[in-house]
Amino acid sequence: MRQRTFSIIKPDAVRNGATGAILAEIDKAAFRIVAIRKQTISKPQAEGFYAVHQGKPFFDGLCDFMSSGPLVLMVLEKENAIADLRKLMGATNPANAEEGTIRKRFAASIQENAIHGSDGEDTAAFEIGYWFAGYELI
Repeated sequence: MRQRTFSIIKPDAVRNGATGAILAEIDKAAFRIVAIRKQTISKPQAEGFYAVHQGKPFFDGLCDFMSSGPLVLMVLEKENAIADLRKLMGATNPANAEEGTIRKRFAASIQENAIHGSDGEDTAAFEIGYWFAGYELI
């Protein structure tokens, strides 16, 4: 069964020129890019997106970071898309990520970890709908 997931190439990776290499890894892993857009987001947009983390000590720093520069928003599709993307991304902390994963190759820290990916079907549905209108996903 084909599944959709949501991903962000984060501002650190865009700033460091890693966008093309990350997209190449996603393509090599046989994901279909359903929708893609490069943009800068506002701090209120970041706060809405990460509302589930509101009140946690890292919330403000995360929202500041995510609104600090251009990022790439994507909807990806393939069988087992959510699990496959999470495996391709690697552990949140790049120091713990497996060799060959996106975070091992391109991330500098837990916060500046190059890429975001949905962690479940409900999360993917929310995240896709937050950034993309239905007509963009046909």
